[in-house]
Amino acid sequence: MELEPNIFFNTDKLVENDTVKISYMGYFFQRGDEKVTLHYGFGNEWHDLNEIEMEKTELGFQAKFQIVGTDELHLCFKSDKGDWDNKFGQNFNFEVKPCEKALAIIPNQQEIVSYKLTPSYIFFKKVKLAVYKTFKYIPRILGFGKYAAQDDMNY
Repeated sequence: MELEPNIFFNTDKLVENDTVKISYMGYFFQRGDEKVTLHYGFGNEWHDLNEIEMEKTELGFQAKFQIVGTDELHLCFKSDKGDWDNKFGQNFNFEVKPCEKALAIIPNQQEIVSYKLTPSYIFFKKVKLAVYKTFKYIPRILGFGKYAAQDDMNY
């Protein structure tokens, strides 16, 4: 997904707690720099500030990092020559979506929860099955069912 010219993510939207891959094909890549560092943080005050040295590939400089929180993602790029690509001081800003609770995965969760069926639940299921069988087979026993009508015709 391209939200800014020459900046691509491997996903359609940025979601909290996801690990994303970013590709930068901006000014430093076009200029032929050998090393670029990704400088990023979250929220207006750049919480969880990090720097990652990006790997140079044919598709630009690339790096993986984790989205922390639901605050907006801010990032900029620094070359090995000390130059900054920060959108002329505005930085590159991206919206972060909250993780949907139904899709949340709890890491290291290895406990399997089992439920014991109560005797009242088992009794209810047995009664329900008995009533179903009674109403299904009584018409056949009394001669009102499909098979009883066929037997009468054979006599």
